[in-house]
Amino acid sequence: MQQSDATIRASARSRPKRLAAVLAGDESDPFSYLGMHKDAGSGELLVRAFHPNASAVILLDRETDAELAELMRVHDAGFFVGVVGSSRDPFSYRLRVETGAASQLIDDPYSFGPVLGELDLYLHAEGNYLRCFEKMGAHPMILDGIAGTSFVVWAPNARRVSVVGDFNGWDGRRHPMRLHPGAGIWEIFLPGVAAGARYKYEIKTRDNTVLLKADPFAFEAECPPRTASVVSADLRSVARTSGKTAQSGPHAGCHAPVSIYEVHLGSWRRMPNEGHRPLTYGELADTLVPYVKEMGFTHIELMPVSEYPFDGSWGYQPTGLFAPTSRYGTPGEFLEFVERCHAEGVGVILDWVAGHFPNDPHGLARFDGTHLYEHQDPKEGYHPDWNTLIYNFGRNEVRGYLLSNALYWLSRYGIDGLRVDAVASMLHRNYSRKEGEWIPNVHGGVENLEAIDFLRRLNEIVYGNCPDAITVAEESTAWPMVSRPTYLGGLGFGYKWNLGWMHDTLDYMAKEPVHRKFHHDRLTFGLLYAFTENFVLPLSHDEVVHGKGSLLGRMPGDHWQKFANLRAYFAFMYSQPGKKLLFMGGEFAQEREWNHDESLDWHLVDDAMHAGVQRLVRDLNHLYRGMPALHERDCEPEGFSWIDCNDAESSVISYIRRAADPGDFAVIVCNFTPVVRSAYRIGVPRAGEYLEILNTDSTHYGGSNVGNSGRVIAEQIAAHGHPQSLALTLPPLATLVLRPK
Repeated sequence: MQQSDATIRASARSRPKRLAAVLAGDESDPFSYLGMHKDAGSGELLVRAFHPNASAVILLDRETDAELAELMRVHDAGFFVGVVGSSRDPFSYRLRVETGAASQLIDDPYSFGPVLGELDLYLHAEGNYLRCFEKMGAHPMILDGIAGTSFVVWAPNARRVSVVGDFNGWDGRRHPMRLHPGAGIWEIFLPGVAAGARYKYEIKTRDNTVLLKADPFAFEAECPPRTASVVSADLRSVARTSGKTAQSGPHAGCHAPVSIYEVHLGSWRRMPNEGHRPLTYGELADTLVPYVKEMGFTHIELMPVSEYPFDGSWGYQPTGLFAPTSRYGTPGEFLEFVERCHAEGVGVILDWVAGHFPNDPHGLARFDGTHLYEHQDPKEGYHPDWNTLIYNFGRNEVRGYLLSNALYWLSRYGIDGLRVDAVASMLHRNYSRKEGEWIPNVHGGVENLEAIDFLRRLNEIVYGNCPDAITVAEESTAWPMVSRPTYLGGLGFGYKWNLGWMHDTLDYMAKEPVHRKFHHDRLTFGLLYAFTENFVLPLSHDEVVHGKGSLLGRMPGDHWQKFANLRAYFAFMYSQPGKKLLFMGGEFAQEREWNHDESLDWHLVDDAMHAGVQRLVRDLNHLYRGMPALHERDCEPEGFSWIDCNDAESSVISYIRRAADPGDFAVIVCNFTPVVRSAYRIGVPRAGEYLEILNTDSTHYGGSNVGNSGRVIAEQIAAHGHPQSLALTLPPLATLVLRPK
């Protein structure tokens, strides 16, 4: 078709500001100018395209591949315009872009309609777009029969947003996005862009600053220190139901045994022959998962895997909430790791960081040139302890972003639970702040009302959509009803870490045995509040860092006594009410403080004492899982009763654990001195023979083999309110578990 040079040039000149905006990277409404449009003056059908390096651009009919027109270069920067005629309505077309001797056939991004609908925009603005990860971010897809990737990002205060990447030379003028003004969401479909492509968003702010930002919804990211987002192949959705499925881990309700192995994937084990690199997701599936299964743990808790820039943060300062860190492999390989866990009957819990985020320039900080995700006032939006920024939980879109992320891990990866980090810092406006450094709530109080509302909503959504999943709060204050339902006024978590129990008992164990009688209450005080929440007893990574040493290193005494103390303490923990959590390395008595850059010291298990602790933890897990008395009523006062909590002089405590069937019980006795105590009498609720089913002083575990020869007969001598009693030999620095035959 013959074209009119005069018409083309007139069209270009008729909107000189629009042309200049494209060339300057200032075009905020590209879909009304680029692509195919009816010219308002002449009524002719025009095609406008910007290809800076092209020598020629030819218009083709997509249906017939017929050449219709060669677009004319109207600006030396690479702006082309072509006239189709006045008799045709807009139609499907392609462009052949020639660059010297090379030629490329492309589909024009500005020939496609929007991906988002009105309901998407409404739910996003309302904060209830709970599955917005299905549209936001980068999604490979087929649109109008053309393969490509849709990009969607929220940046309401930006002047212009473009997708940049290897596919356009990182030139922000090439692919400016469509704005949905009421929602502040920008989107574009880029034909030909496929999984594996690196990209970022180039954002021009109101003051003309140009920012390069990673995608908040990126499902894959470059391996740090590189910071680009990566278009990720879509993962298949993992179906979850209220019943046990092949895609889920073991049940983790209050009546079930829950024994958690906390892991930092990068330092669990390394490859010494390959530069001490960490294991990949595939290698971890082959080694970590069988180990956890053999040790008897029910769940693995992964320290944060959402992409993070700084290794020293251990993942607690994430910049890519939706992307499993690429340090160990791809998202698909992480999914295979989770599936391997489930195939072996092991559940997976993720550490989830929703309280704060780092201020790295490629991240969420001042995302569109304004305080979009964080509070503007540093008294609300800055965390002094961690030099991080605090999410604005009062903003609908921010709340929706976090809620959708929680559902993403549960639904797309089949994760079995979320352990929410630093809940105390979220609940209190004055957390770690001096007077004058915080802003009261609307009632003048310290409570962060918006965060409270967010956490309640989070738990309602998790349990409403994924009833098999659990949520666990790391909450270090006396905030009430953390693990009680929201309809009763609680926060709605399934469990809360019992940090008070951990601090008290570790402080007790660090005392020399001769002094422990003066601190006996550290062992017993926790039972005064043990059933006010659904507790997890945590011996986490926080207890083996920052100069605290290892668990073994905190035990007093000589070499033998250190191990005996640790064995007695582990059995004490496993027999106390509450679910269990142990950080990696503790199970074989790691001697050094944990270092995230180095492997655990696996050579220690060749030593008999370390191997003995490892065998004990394995046996404790299997005992805990196999005995209903030790787990069925972990969260109910009916599951625990003291025999004697007052023998401070001897540093001995004794108690009973009961199952739902009150006739099913276990008797536990702990001797926290190195003194062997003969004929030590405790009252028991039933006559007859009792079996000594666990003795931490057994030579099997590295002990001295003092005990009761595996059995003891109750005598008709009243003690501790019971008509019969046992006369026991208590081993030194040891815990005994007995049950009626």
